[in-house]
Amino acid sequence: MLEADIRNHPVQVMTEAQREQFFAEGCLVLENVIDDGWLKRLRAAMAEMIDASRTVTESDARFVLEDGHGPTDPRLRRLTSPVSHHPEFWAFASSPSIAAVAADVCGPDVKFYHSKLNFKWPGGGQKFDWHHDIPAWPHTDYSPVTIGLYMEDCGPEQGPLLAVKGSHKEPLHSMYDANGNWRLRIPEARMPAHWQENTTALTAPAGSLVLLNCRVIHGSQRNLSAHMRPLLLNVYSSADSMPYVFNPIPSPYEGEIVQGQKANKSCHDPRGCELPPDWSKGYVGPWQHQGGARKTIAE
Repeated sequence: MLEADIRNHPVQVMTEAQREQFFAEGCLVLENVIDDGWLKRLRAAMAEMIDASRTVTESDARFVLEDGHGPTDPRLRRLTSPVSHHPEFWAFASSPSIAAVAADVCGPDVKFYHSKLNFKWPGGGQKFDWHHDIPAWPHTDYSPVTIGLYMEDCGPEQGPLLAVKGSHKEPLHSMYDANGNWRLRIPEARMPAHWQENTTALTAPAGSLVLLNCRVIHGSQRNLSAHMRPLLLNVYSSADSMPYVFNPIPSPYEGEIVQGQKANKSCHDPRGCELPPDWSKGYVGPWQHQGGARKTIAE
């Protein structure tokens, strides 16, 4: 669904001013939306998955490991597709608590795409370079939205999400380098004019939601605090938005309608989108791609 059509439907959770801010800036923080009951359930599920990672010695289809990970000191970068590995994550992703938020910016018919639980471990947590999301998983329109839940308080020292306000209205940057390698990275030398003045840190207390337009430029710094920063990320789209390529993070729930009705026709935005590599051959996660970028792209 296109933005003009989404505006024709009333908001369910946000105020009109909040939705207008999202459309204008490409990002939004909704503080204290998710209650303590959900946080308790999700933290318990997270703890189970962290415990399960103790026997893992290298990154696999579930866990992307942080340097120094071990059985007595587990350190994770990501739990890939948490909805595939613990029922509480799907219960949350498909709940009215979050589906109604997605509907405010996607339209009344909402479809689930994929999920991930990104960590920044205390005293480290790798930097995530500037990038757009949508070139990694292009759709027929730009309705896809990532809704992140801060499962713990996130201040400026914990590596919060950073977004460049208004960058979703600019042309998309290529996520390939000059040699045709996929990097999912925008060097600072190629960032839009005045990006520093438009960059905002999306800090918030536990239970808050962070919304990212699929085109907005965003990233994060390292976590140098003594507190973990777990960020549960679910991606939704309008029901009439169709993916062009293989989902890099597939799950049994891809394409599930979490609110409203299934679409009987597709929506197409006239702006095109760069296509990524063929993820059906495997997806290694963004850190490996971005790590190679520092060796090949001069800033």
